Amino acid sequence: MKKKTNEPVTTESSESSLLKGRRRILKALAGLPLLAIVKKITVNVSDAYPDTAIPEERLSEQAGQKFEIPKGRIGNLEITRLIMGCNLISGYAHARDLVYANDLFKAYHTEEKVLETFRLAEMSGINTTFTTNPNFHFFIKYLKEYGGKMQSINQTYIRSEDIYEDINLAIDNGARALYIQGGDADRHVKEGKISTLASAIEYIKKKGYPAGIGAHSLEVIKAAEKESIPVDFYVKTFHHDKYWSAHPVSEREEFSVDSRRSLDHNKINDNMFDLFAEKTMEYMKGIKKPWIAFKVLAGGAIRPADGFRFAFENGADFICAGMFDFQLTSDIKTACEVLSGLKNRQRGWYS
Repeated sequence: MKKKTNEPVTTESSESSLLKGRRRILKALAGLPLLAIVKKITVNVSDAYPDTAIPEERLSEQAGQKFEIPKGRIGNLEITRLIMGCNLISGYAHARDLVYANDLFKAYHTEEKVLETFRLAEMSGINTTFTTNPNFHFFIKYLKEYGGKMQSINQTYIRSEDIYEDINLAIDNGARALYIQGGDADRHVKEGKISTLASAIEYIKKKGYPAGIGAHSLEVIKAAEKESIPVDFYVKTFHHDKYWSAHPVSEREEFSVDSRRSLDHNKINDNMFDLFAEKTMEYMKGIKKPWIAFKVLAGGAIRPADGFRFAFENGADFICAGMFDFQLTSDIKTACEVLSGLKNRQRGWYS
């Protein structure tokens, strides 16, 4: 991997900008008659501090640096190896037993904040995001209002009444690639409905889009390979278990991720997403298709430098990470540093 050669863009600090804005306001007030001040006239702050009226400039200051994130390919799509996740925007915290976390994420992510986050991500170098049909309207609005060029990989669901309904909606929305959501694929394989999963993938490909299968359980990928489902890429959870809330290996049950919660501290409770990372690592060495690893930070239990390195060194072609706006610069920088210094990767790059 080539190290990024671009230097950080020097920007004025937020504190400096605020000080200048205050000086402008005071200057404007100084030129007003005393009577006018007594009468509490309204001063147009945007005249004194024009930065507040130019969101693009504010976003530029926040972005700070444009990173050259290494890229790979899925089909005809060129994709940054760090992909933006959509759970935080959707309000899925995966916060163990912190019952307020989902509401907190939703409260923080107002429409304006979501649009700004997309813009900051693209300005900082990310060119692809995961989306779902329920939150695609945010993405469409971002593309229109900001002239964004970011592309989307849409997770879709197989509805029992019409297995193609959600897929067609994602295509109509403008997704560039589609995959069957991990929990949905887990359920179909567990219930022996692998033929339905195959039909969904074949339909996506017939429509001319790269088609993927998501999974929490490695058994999903094994089944897809055994049945020769024409998958273009896999989206598989991947993280180590060296964090406090990981439950014992002896208590880990296949297909329990996102489907079970227990009050027993030794069992699953929204705390693990790849139950058997070593098995994932070994099996994926033999898979010569692009692999997007997700939940690489185990829902926030693992620090980015640790989780990103674990995923890339052990075989992931891409990683998907949910990021708040204030995490973007740090996470992107970390991903670039990890990719530029990989030493122990054994799996080839299949993208």
